[in-house]
Amino acid sequence: MICAACGEWADAPSVDGAVLVCLRCGHREPFHRLPVFALTGPSGTGKSTVCRRLGALLGDEVVVLEQDVLWIGALRDPADDFGAFRQTWLRMIAMLNQSGRPSVLCGTVAPPQFETRPERLLFSDIHYLALVADDDVLRKRLLARPAWRGWQDEERVADMLRFNAWVKDNAAYTDPPMDLLDTSDVPVEETARAVADWVRARLQSDMPR
Repeated sequence: MICAACGEWADAPSVDGAVLVCLRCGHREPFHRLPVFALTGPSGTGKSTVCRRLGALLGDEVVVLEQDVLWIGALRDPADDFGAFRQTWLRMIAMLNQSGRPSVLCGTVAPPQFETRPERLLFSDIHYLALVADDDVLRKRLLARPAWRGWQDEERVADMLRFNAWVKDNAAYTDPPMDLLDTSDVPVEETARAVADWVRARLQSDMPR
């Protein structure tokens, strides 16, 4: 964050309740610490397809964002667990939240990739809903994708199936836990409505009154 008073860039933001604090000059300004709703899960479970429908269902309540629009070379460093990518998204969401509307971020992320970052302080809560599917369904969906997406690589598909299994096995044990929604035999419209209901249920308890 950049201080409005002294211009200092903070690698680790500091907050005091609903106030953003500059650790260099002490400047304080009001700051909306709103929730984030992370729609996550393995590739092929329907995140992007559902994301396209959430705007019509939730557009007057939240900002719906597709994580992959910033999946560019400059932000991809696997050695840092894609830290620049996570930082960019969290800071952008924090700024968008200043409009008074929280954000739904659609894209693969696990709680440790957000919860351990300095920017986590900028939000009240981050809720995680992971879409999953049966392995045979997921494999069929991935192999059916256009060739340019690179899913004809059997090892890449196998890696995603392993991640699918990890999500199912560990969702209840991450901090915070991830909710699960199986999309194996569910029409996308039904999945989108279920995701919208999940967001609304948490909005009712999370948003300041």
